[in-house]
Amino acid sequence: MPRHRGKGVLVAFEGIDGAGKTTQANLLVSALLQADEPVTASKEPTTGDWGLRIRRSAAAGRLRPMEELKYFLRDREQHTQNLIRPALSKGNTVILDRYYYSTIAYQGARGFSVNDLKEMMEERFLVPDAVFLLDIDPAISLQRIAKRGDVPNEFERLQNLEKTRRVFLSLKDKRIILINAAMPIDCVHKEVLQKFIDGPLKHRRCAKSNGCEDHKRHPMASTCPWVRSAAKLRETLSSDCIGAEG
Repeated sequence: MPRHRGKGVLVAFEGIDGAGKTTQANLLVSALLQADEPVTASKEPTTGDWGLRIRRSAAAGRLRPMEELKYFLRDREQHTQNLIRPALSKGNTVILDRYYYSTIAYQGARGFSVNDLKEMMEERFLVPDAVFLLDIDPAISLQRIAKRGDVPNEFERLQNLEKTRRVFLSLKDKRIILINAAMPIDCVHKEVLQKFIDGPLKHRRCAKSNGCEDHKRHPMASTCPWVRSAAKLRETLSSDCIGAEG
């Protein structure tokens, strides 16, 4: 099972279309930048050759299941080699708007074995530190898609979204953090940021994991990288969460 090492943090936002993944990914990127944290943002499918073929198929008609899966695998291989691994090696937090969990869910909804897909992905690609699964009723997600002026594409049909959501919710994975995406945008962001700080960021940056108890004895004068980063990130949070739904 491929795993990255070092201080880089790999985070993915997942969920059905219209759940607010792009919005929440961008908000987390913004918070990290405000806290002077090195961050790299990307999305899948990418804008590379294979990713563009997938994007075109969303409007023109979905590819055959095996062909579509092949395109996703090729796109992710390039994405990992060209962007994800290099960014993690620099110690960046890499935030992805979709990753291989989307492939498992959307291809699983087309009839592929979910367990086989999950095993394949974990053998071939970097396992993320955390996956924020933004869960929402497909009927609401379609309302959001229409509200922003978009016409649902081939991946965004109600029946397909219902099947895909069921696959997402069936996944048993300790890295998945389930978030109620029907909450207001600010509330979703607050929950995401708090869980990011106390979850993957702490796991990768906390000196205590290396035997250092300094921040426990001297919390105000700590040299623990996680304590410093956590304090800066918490400063970006407002006390209340208000706003329109994401």
